[in-house]
Order: sequence, then C-alpha cells, then structure tokens
Amino acid sequence: MEKGASKKYEIDMCNGPLLGKIMVFYIPLMLSGILQLLFNAADIVVVGRFAGNEALAAVGSTSSLTNLIVNLFIGLSVGANVLVARFYGAGQDGELKEMVQTAIATALAGGVILVFLGFFISGPALGWMGTPEDVIEHSVLYMRIYFAGMPFMMVYNFGSAVLRAVGDTKRPLYYLLIAGVVNVVLNLIFVIVFSMGVAGVAAATVASQAISAALVVRCLIQTDSAYRLVLQGMKIAPDKLIKMVQIGVPAGMQGALFSISNVLIQSSVNSFGSVAMAGNTAASNIEGFVYTAMNAFHQAAISFSGQNYGARKYRRIFKVLVICEVMVVGVGALMGNVAYFFGGTLLKLYTIDPAVIEYGILRMRIICVPYFLCGVMDVAVGALRGMGYAIMPMLVSLTGACLFRVVWIYTIFQSIRTLECLYFSYPISWTLTFLVHFVCFAVVYRRLLKRDPGIE
Repeated sequence: MEKGASKKYEIDMCNGPLLGKIMVFYIPLMLSGILQLLFNAADIVVVGRFAGNEALAAVGSTSSLTNLIVNLFIGLSVGANVLVARFYGAGQDGELKEMVQTAIATALAGGVILVFLGFFISGPALGWMGTPEDVIEHSVLYMRIYFAGMPFMMVYNFGSAVLRAVGDTKRPLYYLLIAGVVNVVLNLIFVIVFSMGVAGVAAATVASQAISAALVVRCLIQTDSAYRLVLQGMKIAPDKLIKMVQIGVPAGMQGALFSISNVLIQSSVNSFGSVAMAGNTAASNIEGFVYTAMNAFHQAAISFSGQNYGARKYRRIFKVLVICEVMVVGVGALMGNVAYFFGGTLLKLYTIDPAVIEYGILRMRIICVPYFLCGVMDVAVGALRGMGYAIMPMLVSLTGACLFRVVWIYTIFQSIRTLECLYFSYPISWTLTFLVHFVCFAVVYRRLLKRDPGIE
C-alpha cells in the first residue's frame, strides 16, 4: 500500500474544531449501524412474510438472550477501542501495535468460546424464558446456527473498534455494505427458494459476518499505519490484555446487565402470547434504527475522549461531551417521533396481521418517542469510558437500569399486568441512570483537572 494511504481515513481528534470532526466520524458510523439494521431487518421481514408469525416470533425471542451471552465479550472491544485511541493520541506506536495484536487474538479466542456456549445453553435458557411451544424449536435452531458465526462477529467488532479509535469509520461502512448485500441475497435464496425458514436466515447471517470479518482483517494487515496487524506470531500481550479487561469487562457486564433485565422483560412479553411477541419483535427492530443513530454519538464520545485523554487535552473532553449530548437529543427526538408517526406503515413491512401491528404501535408509543433519553445516558457513559473509567458506569447502570427494571417487574408490573406498565420501565430507568452518570462525569472531570490540568 502506498505510504500514507491510510491517513486519509484517520481523524486528528486532539487539534482543531470538534463539531466538524465529530460529524465526519459520526455519519459513516451511523450509516454503518443503520445498514446493519437494514440487513437484520431483512431477516425479520423475510422470515415474517414468508415463514409465518411463529418464525418471526422465534427470531425475535432470541435477541435478548443472544445479547446477554455476547455482550460480555463484545464489551472487551470497548476496552480495545479506548486503549488504541489512548496510545494513538499519545503517539505510542509500540504500545499501539501490541494492543492491536492482542485485540484480534482475543477476539478469535472469545468467538470460539461463544460457539460452544451458544450451542449448549440455547435450549435450556429459552425454555427458562417461557418461550411458547410453537416457537421454541425454531428459536433453538436459529440460535445454534447464529452462534456458529461468533468468531467472525468478534473479529469484525474488534477490528472495527481499532479503526474507530483512529477515526476511521468509512471503511467499516464499505465492508458492511458488501456483507449486507450478500446477507439479503442469501436470505431470499435460503428462505424463499429453499424454504429453510429460520435456519436460512441464520445461515445467511453467518455467511455475511464471515465476509465482513475477512475484509476488516485485510484492512488491518495492509495498512501502512502503526495499527497494522501482523498475523505471523500474533499473540496476546498480558499487560495489554489486563488493561483491556479492566475497561472492557465492566463495559460488557453493563451490557449484560441491561440484557438480563431485557430477558426478564422478554419473558414477561412472552406471557402475552406469540402475537404480542411478534408485535414486540417488529417494533423493537424499528426502534433499533433510532438507537443505532444515537449510539454513534456514544462511540464518538469514547474515541474522542480516549484520544484527548492520551494527549492530555482534558478540557476538550468536556467539549466533546456537550457537543455529543446536544446532537444525540436532536437526532433521537426527531427519529423517535418520526418512527412512531409512521409506525403503522413501517410495521406493515414486517407483517400484515392487524393484531401484531397494534401491539407494535403500543410499544413504540411508550419507548420510541422518548428514546432520546437513552442516547443522552449512553453519551455520558461513553465519555467516562473514554477517560478509562469502567467500574463506575457499570455500577450506576446496575442500580439505575438493571436493578430498577427487575424491581419494577416484580412489584409494579405484578400489580398492573399490562404491556403498557411493562414498557414504562424503560424511559423511567433511562432518566434516572443518566442523572447519576452526569453527576459521576462532573466529579471525575473536576478531579482530573485538579490533579493534572493537562496541555489544553
């Protein structure tokens, strides 16, 4: 590769105006997330329209359990992101190279573990969640095939985390576009032509993940920058792994804790039957587009805070937080309300059953409209993680979101057993958790400036 060719994809986050650079970082990342969701939506649409409500409910019922299992490992990629950004911002090329090697090796090892974990616990766990008899067989089959692709998913996530840390959000977008087109084509072939149902959807997903992983590894191998991946003799550096675990495991546990509460909520939704489950699945998929657009600001807060922390330009971290918070409110409020306003039309893409659509609109009214609160909460978490604080956000999330929702399910919901009551636990928990996260950021930031004013 021509010397300096990779530089055009990188962003100097430590100098110059921030808003323009944040948007340059944000837009490809947001588009990547939305493309990924579009391709995931293709799974839901194809299976819902051509394999029936039971198959649609089966795919949807696995999402919270899958996230619970995967999030702890994916959280390690947050640790990789923070450390790569820190070393890159500080100009520590030797440390950066070791970090990249450690990240990819860890991704492969974690992926293999997940293959076996998903295969053996999918049946018992779905049964414990109260998955209906007309759905559980399809759900177990989907999960087992889906988890066969975990090594590919892990490598892509860790590789993308490395690229995000240096400001490159464009090439992951290109890779997702290629892999996603393959996913859609294979969906149509496997489900419609070969009538493979949920197995076809899962197999198409695995194939597309393999392509995206191969492309991101190829990018890291061929780059001319300090974050180049060298496969020969690739190994895990113990000191880098420890640091990655210190930041990443709490982040993963935070995601897992959210997933635990979501598993309980999914179990509660299951008690209303397969029609309610199908409506919940379709609405959740639409809400995912809003979340992904907001989550890109969370990722921006991590990378920009990490680089500026490494460069000791601490005052820029506060500027990063303010810009990302203002932008996430605007994007979240706009997209959330637009999605709800067109909810009936959007839900018809997933199903033509009026009862399913009615359940979907119910969820969107309560969760999608105030969804910006979730984005505000996540951006504050991103800034804290970028500065290397991981335990604090995890504990706050444990109390403010996970524990709150569990208590809600076993108290308020038991008294008012309606879907409305169940769904209200989301916006209330987002608000409470954000307020505590913001106080934590203020304390950490003030302490940081007092201890070391930094360069800027």
